[in-house]
Amino acid sequence: MSQNQASNPADAKPATAVSRIVALIPGVILCIAVAGVSALLERAELGVFEHPYVEALVMAILLGMALRSFWKPAPRWQAGIAFSAKQLLEVAVMLLGASISFAAIAASGIALLASIAAVVVIALSISFGLSRLLGLSTRLSILIACGNSICGNSAIAAVAPIIGANSDEIASSISFTAILGVMMVLGLPLLIPLLQLTATQYGILAGLTVYAVPQVLAATVPAGLVSTQIGTLVKLMRVLMLGPVVVGLSLIASRWQTGAKKTNVGFFRLVPWFILGFLVLATLRSLEIVPGTVVGPVTKITSFLTVVSMAALGLGVDVRVLANVGGRVTAAVTLSLMLLLGISIALVHWFK
Repeated sequence: MSQNQASNPADAKPATAVSRIVALIPGVILCIAVAGVSALLERAELGVFEHPYVEALVMAILLGMALRSFWKPAPRWQAGIAFSAKQLLEVAVMLLGASISFAAIAASGIALLASIAAVVVIALSISFGLSRLLGLSTRLSILIACGNSICGNSAIAAVAPIIGANSDEIASSISFTAILGVMMVLGLPLLIPLLQLTATQYGILAGLTVYAVPQVLAATVPAGLVSTQIGTLVKLMRVLMLGPVVVGLSLIASRWQTGAKKTNVGFFRLVPWFILGFLVLATLRSLEIVPGTVVGPVTKITSFLTVVSMAALGLGVDVRVLANVGGRVTAAVTLSLMLLLGISIALVHWFK
């Protein structure tokens, strides 16, 4: 082999990194285009009605879903869409920490912290019991309960190896999450006028009911910064419940481990990087290391990334998958979410 033909292993990693970045470009550009159209439509609403009845964020989801309903993106688009839906939204959540002070947590009081823990425990119990009553297996019932009560797919991913869940059980438990997650983002703001919720109450409600931390951001941005901050804080407190749940399940998991190899879950699986980043930025903001002049630009960047991510989320939702989800699983997930919503509404009215 000649010297020119010889490959240099040191060059392989940079080349691979560049190729991965290049692969993201088509899908990211598509999401930005959908987000741009959504922003233009919002501006048109503002010009006609002097108020955007459908925010760009919601418009991006709807446009993405409409496009996905008659066009399935080819593989060349998929990497960028997936990156926009996950990583970009996680960056947005992390950056939100720069606008939040831990004084808000202290001001919330012990009552709110205890209420969040109580809601998670009650929701876990009811969701698990309901799933078992519908004839689902113990492991699948646990996955559905944790997904609905704590943090959606992240909780399912963390709990699955602990209880030895198989691929069918994991697929069944997460199949409905994307669609219900989008429905919550779109539908939850409608409860603000219906239930006459304050910004604080709506933030608590979103933090208690929406599946994932990024989706809480998407659901609360239209309601204002106060709702976004409170919703994110409540959701983070709810996510922290995953640790005790996983520890508890690991102590009794052997009864469900039918031939599956027991797996330990690492710290960074329980606490995602963007939550750690959020906490670091919130700490720096609380210590005033991050100045107040930075908050405005960071908020705009967060808003932009969120709209782009919502376009990607819409592009990833195929409503036709509902036909492929078992009736009992669909009923268990939907009823569990409705019960969680009912408990949370009762709680926020108590906080009035």
